[in-house]
Amino acid sequence: MSKFKQLYKPLLARAKWQAPEETAIEGTEFGHWLLEPDSLSRRFQRYCEHFSVSLIEQFRVDPSQLTDDERSLIGDGDCLVRKVVLKGDGEPWVFARTLIPLSTLTGPERDLEQLGEMPLGFRVFTDRSARRDALMVANVGTKDDPMWARRSRLWINDKPLLVAELFLDAAPVYAKETQSWK
Repeated sequence: MSKFKQLYKPLLARAKWQAPEETAIEGTEFGHWLLEPDSLSRRFQRYCEHFSVSLIEQFRVDPSQLTDDERSLIGDGDCLVRKVVLKGDGEPWVFARTLIPLSTLTGPERDLEQLGEMPLGFRVFTDRSARRDALMVANVGTKDDPMWARRSRLWINDKPLLVAELFLDAAPVYAKETQSWK
């Protein structure tokens, strides 16, 4: 799994995040994936026989290790960093990095620290209070060979998390033709 950290973490780190309306993705074959307001994990689950998550690493960081932009979205406190790969039928589809402020890991949300290989979306979007905002997108590839990423803030019981997702080459987001998915 170190390949994911070495190759994909830098791509997310240098992403030039833009509002979706600045990128003209609406109405494209992939735009509806990037603009998905609900659980991406639940949506992916419909596109494969076996959906899984591989936990790459999880650790705590202090606010000095976050960007100014990240701190403005989730606060200026210590965070839990969770890095995972979402897979469909064993193929890596998404590399994701989630920042969970330690202040979010209180009350019923303490269990977010113990997710392991359970998809974050399965947990967050089962809560009626869940919502997504501050959605931004970035093409970290080239114009001719795009590699799309999105970043959004999730809220659960008015507590924030920040999720950045990099859509890898095998992800259904890049499918050129209509396939008969489940």
